[in-house]
Amino acid sequence: MTERSIAAYDVSQRVKTYDGDMELMHPNRSKMVQIALEVLPFPRTAGLRAIDLGIGTGYFTERFLINFPNSRVLGIDGAQTMVDLAKARLTSLASRVQFVIGDFRKLQELAPAAGTVDVVFSAYALHHLNRPHKETVLRQVVELLVPCGWFVNADLIVAGSPELESRLQEIRVTGIVERARGSDTRFVDSASTRRFLADLEKNERDQPLTLAEDLEVLRNSGVKNVSAFWLEYRELVSAGQK
Repeated sequence: MTERSIAAYDVSQRVKTYDGDMELMHPNRSKMVQIALEVLPFPRTAGLRAIDLGIGTGYFTERFLINFPNSRVLGIDGAQTMVDLAKARLTSLASRVQFVIGDFRKLQELAPAAGTVDVVFSAYALHHLNRPHKETVLRQVVELLVPCGWFVNADLIVAGSPELESRLQEIRVTGIVERARGSDTRFVDSASTRRFLADLEKNERDQPLTLAEDLEVLRNSGVKNVSAFWLEYRELVSAGQK
């Protein structure tokens, strides 16, 4: 994440509402994480060594640890307030997590030695990076993975044309307003929702890529067998192997 993105999430009020906001703005999050876990070709009993890029409130890490109960996770995030919330969410599972506060653009400084990690996963974090930074992070990911280790990402993309992006944003805004049902002043109508989303994306420095660009970045970084395993509108689960 960029310094500006980290700062945006290191605010207590933003963190307090994060999971509730995700339910309103990204109702597919649970499905995306489940698909990401299904993609991983490991038995439940495997003692996997994993890294969560942008652990946030611990949502993905919690699901990973439950799915693979003999595994351990290195959870990296730039925001102390997010990590504090992740610890509270994970409770007893937190004993299987090593929490690191840091910028995952400097992954090699924060993570274990090369060739020692089975899985690197991430959700709703890498779209804060521009393309060159994302490629740099993914090259570091590939170096950390064991042969045939997996990288899996649940994240946002942008449409390939302004016209299509406009239509997808209309669908997105309509869904948020319907789910909020007037209970949240930020999302009472389309206009207020659009204003909130525009300010949010500006403050958090969202820089999503198109589907084609996202998959190309994976391949260029040394990931093979790259595929889009799930796609709906502006949300994507992609993955591949070292």
